[in-house]
Amino acid sequence: MGLEHFALNAGSGLSFNGGDILATVVIFGILMALLKKFAWGPLMGIMTQREELVSSEIEAAEQARKESSALLEEQKTLLKEARTEAQTIIESAKKQAELQREEIMTAARTEATRLKESAVREIETEKEKAILAVREEVVSLSVLAASKVLGKEISEEDNSALIKETIAKAGEAK
Repeated sequence: MGLEHFALNAGSGLSFNGGDILATVVIFGILMALLKKFAWGPLMGIMTQREELVSSEIEAAEQARKESSALLEEQKTLLKEARTEAQTIIESAKKQAELQREEIMTAARTEATRLKESAVREIETEKEKAILAVREEVVSLSVLAASKVLGKEISEEDNSALIKETIAKAGEAK
């Protein structure tokens, strides 16, 4: 009996019930209105906020990329300037070193020339002293030899005159 009764009721349930459909549509409409007011609106607000947040983060990332690109260019420029300045400093140091080397060489040459000239003057002075000493010795020997040849003692005046005459002759013979 149970199955037959179910089959009969099931067959009768296929009939069109307009009140149920209408109630379902009205409830669905109310449910949609409530969802729109309480769920869909806030959900769309959250989605709009999320969209704005993502958009602002993209803009911030783009701005940061531009800033980093500008900083990179600035760093490249500064590095290039630093290299140029370093090269200039190196060139200047090389020139300064070359000038100092030339100054040192000139000073050394000047000092060597001065020392050479001083040595030559000293040699000339010593040579003249030696020549004068030899002349005096020759005069003394000449006077001594002359006095022995003459067999007499020469007076001091005669001796002085004879020395001067001998020196004059020795100077001319030079």
